[in-house]
Amino acid sequence: MPPVQELPSEPTTTLIDALLAEQRSLTAVARFARKHEEHALPAQARFYRDLIPLTKPAPGEQYAFEVDLDQCTGCKGCVTACHSLNGLDDEESWRSVGLLLGGINGEALQQTVTTACHHCADPGCLNGCPVLAYEKDPVTGIVRHLDDQCIGCQYCVMKCPYDVPKYSARLGIVRKCDLCHQRLAVGEAPACVQACPNEAIKVTLTNPSSLMAAYRGAATQENPFLAASPAPDYTLPTTIYKTQRPQVATLRAADETALKPQPAHWPLVFLLVLSQASVGGASGAWLAAAAGQSLAATRLVILSVVLMAVDLGIGALHLGRPAKAWRVFLGWRKSWFSREAIAFGGYFGTACLAATMLVSGRGTGAELNVAMAAVALLGFAAVFCSLMLYVDTRREFWSGFHTGTRFVGSTALLGLAVWLVTISGEPTIPNAALLALIAVALVKLACESTVLRHRHETRWTPLKRTARLMLGQLRIALGLRIALALLGGVVLPGAVITGTLSFSIATAAALLVLLLTGELAERYLFFTAVSPTQMPGGLAT
Repeated sequence: MPPVQELPSEPTTTLIDALLAEQRSLTAVARFARKHEEHALPAQARFYRDLIPLTKPAPGEQYAFEVDLDQCTGCKGCVTACHSLNGLDDEESWRSVGLLLGGINGEALQQTVTTACHHCADPGCLNGCPVLAYEKDPVTGIVRHLDDQCIGCQYCVMKCPYDVPKYSARLGIVRKCDLCHQRLAVGEAPACVQACPNEAIKVTLTNPSSLMAAYRGAATQENPFLAASPAPDYTLPTTIYKTQRPQVATLRAADETALKPQPAHWPLVFLLVLSQASVGGASGAWLAAAAGQSLAATRLVILSVVLMAVDLGIGALHLGRPAKAWRVFLGWRKSWFSREAIAFGGYFGTACLAATMLVSGRGTGAELNVAMAAVALLGFAAVFCSLMLYVDTRREFWSGFHTGTRFVGSTALLGLAVWLVTISGEPTIPNAALLALIAVALVKLACESTVLRHRHETRWTPLKRTARLMLGQLRIALGLRIALALLGGVVLPGAVITGTLSFSIATAAALLVLLLTGELAERYLFFTAVSPTQMPGGLAT
């Protein structure tokens, strides 16, 4: 019998052998370095450093995007790269691509535009933020958003004419492009710059002072920044758009006819209407106290305090991070949002003090008159701050006329309605107050309807889009608003004046409910029908 041949045994691997083998394997960083030395990386990585400045900004300079419009093909590689690198939500985008259309000398002209944050010299987002959640780097000029400071009020979204800040419902905060400042700090180009196959985007150095002179001294009929974009004199954007094609006035954004309702912001709808009803009631209490009608003044002040307390609770629902709302006063030097919060805080506190004085019977007549006057004046100041909060965005539909007539009209209209509820148990029919109510309702409706005349304009202006939205997609809300205003502001008070309907608590309460609901519908349209000029592609997103 032949001898049994033994098979060779498998070599035994010890722990030391495994550790040595692990040390000999290259890390991801080492593999990248070896490929870089061997020029084995994609071609784009060999020259992307030429698309950023070789030196840091000198005093008076800052980083800025430079876009060669003639090289942009609209492939959206920049959009994808930005979204991927920054880990954005599915519906969130910090860079967009739009299209300009027009013609010159009978020839059609088409131009693709890529756009992101312009890192403005005078940023609207920074100026409007109530909690100082923005900073403009003094060396690089990059406008950064401080996520940990944000309360999610979204006022910066309204303040930015270029629709740059984006609200993340998942995080409860706003976020925006920061020009990939971490990459620039180590000599790497931003994601969008590296991703563009045609080198249409680069980072350059610019002098904000020269931009200031160019934008603020430019003719109004031609936009020196970019055709069909918001006027640059508001925030002084630093992005430089280059092209060999003529930027003629006939160029229009391809999406300028897009009709898209904006978010309703329901907590703000209730906040504005209830706060103005409260201030209107407090103003009536001041007049009642001055006339010696302490019972009517007491009822009015208590009702105004209740309305304001409910209002403050609803307003907190608008914030993504309400726990940090106590910081809202920090931006009072520049932000109308902060000033509004401070004014309403003072108004509410003073109104509570006046209500305590009236209920307890403490304080002389002079002291009470001073307290009531302070309540009314602080309330007027708060309504003015609310008005300026929207006027300061420079949206055409939120101009001083359109916003002022709505806010002041609501204060007067709802103030009269609240006053009628408090005196509804008295036998005397206040015909003068009812006539005043009818007049205010009709004047307010007439002022609101002025925007509708823009529907026939030849050019697609922001007010034309607003008018078309109201008469199109928002026509049900518009019809409801008009019907409620006429029913509560004209029909019911008219029936009481003519004796068709008795003046009772139920009548006064129905009148208040109808007017309050009508004003809520008006304020819903105030937010949803606004359609400002944005960068090409902004209206369609």
